[in-house]
Amino acid sequence: MTHPIRALEDQDEPALLRDQFRQLLRYRALLAAGVVVGLLGAGWLALSGEDTYTSTGEVSVRSATSDPFAAGASADKGINIGSERQTAVSDAVGTVASASLAKSGDAVDVGPLLSGLQVTNPPNTLVLRFSYTGPSPEQAKARAQALAEAYLEIRRERTENSIDNMVDGYRAQLKPLTEQRDRLAEQETGTVGNDVTSARANLIVSISELSQKISELRALDTTPGYLNKNPVVPETPSGAGLPLLLGLGGVVGLALGLLLSWVRLVFDPAVRSTRELSRSLGAPLLGTLPRERAAAGTLLAIGRGGSRLAEEYRAVAFRLAYDPSFTERRRLLVTAPRGDNDMATAAAANLAAAFAEMGRDVLLVEADLRAPSLAKELGAAGRGARPSWAAEGDGRTWPSDSRINVDVPGSGAFTLIAGRRTDNVPRALTSAPVGRILAEGGRPGAVVIVLAPPVLSYADAVALIDRVEGVVVVCDPREVHRSDLERIREVIGAAGGSVLGTLLHPGHGRLERRARRKAAKRRGRPVPPHGNDGPQAGGPDRADAGGHAGDPTETLGLRTLDGGSGRGGSDHSSTAGHR
Repeated sequence: MTHPIRALEDQDEPALLRDQFRQLLRYRALLAAGVVVGLLGAGWLALSGEDTYTSTGEVSVRSATSDPFAAGASADKGINIGSERQTAVSDAVGTVASASLAKSGDAVDVGPLLSGLQVTNPPNTLVLRFSYTGPSPEQAKARAQALAEAYLEIRRERTENSIDNMVDGYRAQLKPLTEQRDRLAEQETGTVGNDVTSARANLIVSISELSQKISELRALDTTPGYLNKNPVVPETPSGAGLPLLLGLGGVVGLALGLLLSWVRLVFDPAVRSTRELSRSLGAPLLGTLPRERAAAGTLLAIGRGGSRLAEEYRAVAFRLAYDPSFTERRRLLVTAPRGDNDMATAAAANLAAAFAEMGRDVLLVEADLRAPSLAKELGAAGRGARPSWAAEGDGRTWPSDSRINVDVPGSGAFTLIAGRRTDNVPRALTSAPVGRILAEGGRPGAVVIVLAPPVLSYADAVALIDRVEGVVVVCDPREVHRSDLERIREVIGAAGGSVLGTLLHPGHGRLERRARRKAAKRRGRPVPPHGNDGPQAGGPDRADAGGHAGDPTETLGLRTLDGGSGRGGSDHSSTAGHR
């Protein structure tokens, strides 16, 4: 029994974490900036701060006891180490230490003196650790010593004061008992003397107990504790050194860079991952084109030996060849979201070469009539005989007179219908000859690939979707926005087509894009604005050859059936085709 293979869920936590980490690494500049800021801050703290020195002394706290060597004697009897720690940092200790330091020439107030003191208690001990931080080693040692001794002195005074108070209390109780005893001694006679003698004996017992308690209090060992570790002069400055500060600064800077990257990622409208791209566009990822230096300046990668780019195009072509949505019509529209259409041009030409390599009869139609450049970039020249799909009444106008055969070295050949600048682009794209061209995809073994301008910059691609249902979107994931992909899906679906998939390309660097934009302006190619809100019917191209504004009935009738039919099936055209 075989079990079905479970696909990874979209909410798989390890996969989501990996995707988020990869997305954060996209903003390497922010990560590097955070690390640099952290290192600079750490270096500034290390070099601009004054050196400080810390001296430490340890005091062992003990309670007053009558016999420290007796069995069962406990050193922590009656000691609350938390209270003792609070006493060590109190103003009383600071006052005594300040007076002691003043005698040695170090006059300091209680507040500044206690500001450099830190008292800690190691766990499960009766030890108080006095650490004092000062600007010089000698000062740190002297003040730590003075504070520790002041604490011991304060504790001794308080113990002795407690003993004196208790002795005074016992003496106050003892005085009336002694006087009463003396009076009873004078009355001790005869029979009455027996009662007096008994009372006097009781008084003597009480007086003895009080005298014993006073003697025990006087015999107590009032040593408050011992200075186990004397403070010494520190040899090196305290605090983190330059290497440690740089390390901490690097870690903090990396955390800052990750935070900035995360904030940038949250507000970034671009596509974050291929999974999000496929979900926004509603189509699978057909492939990712690698970057090749050998491909610079050449349009066709098919035909170059050992080219990874060519192999990726072949893989995409094979995947489309076995796609049921494509094999039913064998017509493919290649376009870009907006902006530069060069990568879509390269994709259309290489897919045509890949299908020709598979033995298909390929017809590549350049529907970019605003800035046609495919024939020039392919280096194709000359025109063949009159094509079979051209009617007798078409004359020598586009597309009837633009047929070019393109040879791909070692792979075969395909037919190119090169674009030509046209005054009324929508009318030309919806004409009867174009409908007969697209109907060629119905012939057995034939494939028609249409290269259209960016779908969100012009309405040219939308005008062809009702006859070329399958669409491949070529885009750079770093530049396309999620809202653009969602709108492309809505526009293509509303026009009656479907997105077969998306093809990712590495795009161009900032300097390369600027150079290509300047070159396009020098050649006179229109550069559509990147921030265009949606498809437009053509702008200045809507005027006819005579300079008159085009009639909307001539440019917007995109779904009118044409009575004529081409080879392999019925043809669609607009009312402009009848005209």
